[in-house]
Amino acid sequence: MLPESLRHRRPLEGVRVLDLTRLLPGPFASLVLADLGAAVDKLEDPSPGDYLRHMPPTVDGQGAAWQALNRDKRSLVIDLKNPDGADTLRRIIPRYDVLLEGFRPGVLDRLGVGHPTLRALHPGLIVCAITGYGQDGPLAKRAGHDLNYLARAGVLGVTGPAGQAPAVSGAQMADVAGGALWAVVAILAALQERSRTGVGCVADIAMSEGAVPLASFALASLFAGERPRARGDGVLDGGIAAYSTYLTADGGAVALGALEPKFWTAFATAVGLDSSLDALVPGPHQAGLKAAVAAVIAGRTRAAWEEFARSHDCCIEPVLEPHELPGDPQHQHRGVFFECEGFGGGSMMAFRTPVGPGAAHPHTPPRAAGADTRAILREAGLDDDRIDALGADGAIGL
Repeated sequence: MLPESLRHRRPLEGVRVLDLTRLLPGPFASLVLADLGAAVDKLEDPSPGDYLRHMPPTVDGQGAAWQALNRDKRSLVIDLKNPDGADTLRRIIPRYDVLLEGFRPGVLDRLGVGHPTLRALHPGLIVCAITGYGQDGPLAKRAGHDLNYLARAGVLGVTGPAGQAPAVSGAQMADVAGGALWAVVAILAALQERSRTGVGCVADIAMSEGAVPLASFALASLFAGERPRARGDGVLDGGIAAYSTYLTADGGAVALGALEPKFWTAFATAVGLDSSLDALVPGPHQAGLKAAVAAVIAGRTRAAWEEFARSHDCCIEPVLEPHELPGDPQHQHRGVFFECEGFGGGSMMAFRTPVGPGAAHPHTPPRAAGADTRAILREAGLDDDRIDALGADGAIGL
């Protein structure tokens, strides 16, 4: 987490962000910016708006994932397909420092609010575009999701057992690590550069290429000019007994990460296995070693292995299910989860981002679609008669 001094000062205080994105990558990026102190306004179309609003499970009629990602943001509804709606965006854009968008390349241009148009109106504007394949190239306009980007990035190619189809990750790695976090890095760098020059820029974040570094160790063979090992046969992708997951006696699982000799030796010695360092080298001999380790792990419950880890320094941890995370002592100590006000006014659990203040700072609940449209347009200089007229012709939602 941030140093105590920065958490209280909130380093992005005064920065205004307009977020046109939906689903996960953009909303998570703007959540991080909000946790750093930025004022974030989320723009949605009248229908259906952000799809995550309607995805189960729900709390008080709104998607729990949407609520977790969209606390501390105001909401306005503008129909950018309506000419008056597009004009409204052009009217308000000079008030913002950052525009975050996730449309396919060319969509905003067709609506009359493309990057060049908006930056001509506001040369200091920082536009951050998060897309699957970037603003140019043969795949620029292709649709995709996290799984597709991981496939193109080579991450799926090193995920899962040998001889089987690549495993589907239960976590959206390209969306978050390949898209949202690179977007935050680009925005912070652009704000620093603008402080010197007064000029904004367009940051082009492609999730497919942002996910490539996730396979850094697997790419080492490529960089060394060597033929890579088959999937599931390397040191870090399940190819060695010392670095794998195993089922416990009670149907749970543990992750053994004893990569270094001292950790493998500590584990093997403690459980009565051969501590030979051959266990750290991929090869045909690993099948027997994995079977031996699996048998040992299966002889105790997950709780017993947790107790074992307290007295043996060998990199073994329980595989926690999502519902177990809030009760984990480490997460509790660090304040990873906290209670805040949800959409319907009741209490809802949320997660703290590593740079956020968590429960130490008062959070605002997620807002109904368009709840702040009038206030935001008033701040931009539109009077109530004009706002009412825009609402009447469907250009905005009130």
